Amino acid sequence: MSTIPILETQGLGKRFGALDAVSDVSFSVAPGEILGVIGPNGAGKSTFINLVTGHIKPSAGKVFINGKDMTGAAPWNIARAGVARTFQIVKPFNGMTVRENIAVGILYEPNGTNRLSVALDEANSILQQVGLAGSGDKLPGELSTADVRRLEFAKALASRPRLLLLDEVMAGLRPTEIGPALDLIRKLKADGTTVIVVEHVMKAIVAVSDRVLVLAQGKVLMQGEPKEVLSNPKVIEVYLGHRYAERKKGND
Repeated sequence: MSTIPILETQGLGKRFGALDAVSDVSFSVAPGEILGVIGPNGAGKSTFINLVTGHIKPSAGKVFINGKDMTGAAPWNIARAGVARTFQIVKPFNGMTVRENIAVGILYEPNGTNRLSVALDEANSILQQVGLAGSGDKLPGELSTADVRRLEFAKALASRPRLLLLDEVMAGLRPTEIGPALDLIRKLKADGTTVIVVEHVMKAIVAVSDRVLVLAQGKVLMQGEPKEVLSNPKVIEVYLGHRYAERKKGND
């Protein structure tokens, strides 16, 4: 396996007026790793994922993909480098079937087919992969919230990414639906995809991640193994408040 990080940032930052939404974020992701990125509301998680995928340009720092400087590159060039993402607000093509939604992504993938029949066959394989094999002929509006999230997974996989960034894919899911979503992330890793999971639900991410990076007020608070992060007093304070952190420390 390559020792070159599939993604690396150095001093990454984004300023909106007087607000530092992201400041001096440096980290790397190894091929085949699941990295969880967590933080409370307003921590800069969405800005972070938009910076990495080219949807906004950084005010400072560098972004490297497979060792190549991709700082400020357009989203489609980031995609050509093997990076795909999901979005918090899911916007499928509601007039198309689930299968057709995925086939569109396959047809527009730079190294993909230009034959609709082939794209539809490939879409069937992706539907199988994400657990939507029986829903290909449905319209997106007929899907449950959990299956709409699966469709968003599938659309991202249509570009055959080496690196997949998942932006709060647990949002709106019932507790019983979170487990299958985590199983899907594990399956993506088993199939050779590197995954960055950006989430607010800390316990879910700790359960699936090889390593966790914590953002707070746009900065890296901590990064390390899940159990180490989960028990860190600073992380507990960010999520649950100073009084809870002090009380827990007193009980240990």
